[in-house]
Amino acid sequence: MVGVEPVPKPGYSGSSGSAPRSNLLLRVASALVLAPLALVTAYVGGWAFDLFWCLAAIIVLWEWIAMVVGRGHRLMFSSCASALAVAATVGWREQPLAAILLVGLGALAALIFAPRGRQVWVTGGIIYAGILLLAPLLLRRDADHGFLAMVMLFAVVWTTDILGFVAGRAIGGPKLAPAISPKKTWSGAIAGALGVVVVTAAGAAWLGFNVIALTAIAVLLSIAAQIGDLLESAIKRHFGVKDSSQIIPGHGGVMDRLDGFWGAALVGCLIGLAHGGIDGAGGGLVRW
Repeated sequence: MVGVEPVPKPGYSGSSGSAPRSNLLLRVASALVLAPLALVTAYVGGWAFDLFWCLAAIIVLWEWIAMVVGRGHRLMFSSCASALAVAATVGWREQPLAAILLVGLGALAALIFAPRGRQVWVTGGIIYAGILLLAPLLLRRDADHGFLAMVMLFAVVWTTDILGFVAGRAIGGPKLAPAISPKKTWSGAIAGALGVVVVTAAGAAWLGFNVIALTAIAVLLSIAAQIGDLLESAIKRHFGVKDSSQIIPGHGGVMDRLDGFWGAALVGCLIGLAHGGIDGAGGGLVRW
């Protein structure tokens, strides 16, 4: 990826400044719609869950392509988005290995259709969106523990985000990664991780699960969520973009909202697959 010059976007600045009160209200209203929708589809499972994450992945892919090459490459986007849609369909039909293969074919299509000098970036986009699609699908397909695995991911990411935001504003202090994301602080990162410890330990004890193992995994997922957030910030900064899009009122783009979830879902899915196999990834994440 080194050597590719960013495409500056009008109106970008290194810091977005303080959000006005109206913007904060929009953020809260959007969250009150999106969070229950994510939970309901995770509970229902099946085609509703697959459709939810398929749409999210395709929108993230669209935002990524618009960011790195502009919005005039419809054939490239259509071919890559089609690969994601078919992958979601075969995943719903209980063929996870075929779904993974189809995401790989989408990455190959990205290499073929991407403009010269941007092939690596566009291929990275299909892989990024593919992970966002496949990780939840692989975890949720575990009939016994898939929903619980998704709830754990949501709880970790939301706790990390909320407490990180509150502590960062209230305590401040040294910046976590000032060159990438000037607003994030060490106090926010630590507060988010500590909150995850409390929430996970309480939940594990209530369910009768291994408190120590789940708490350790939750902290790892919290760190992964924060790394995912910083990764997206670094990509946007490279291309001179403040928000991935304006599709969610007060929040920016879908990629902006799911960057932390992306990191946590990737690591959570890898842990689940390593411990529980492809048919028991959800249980592999939460049962120790």
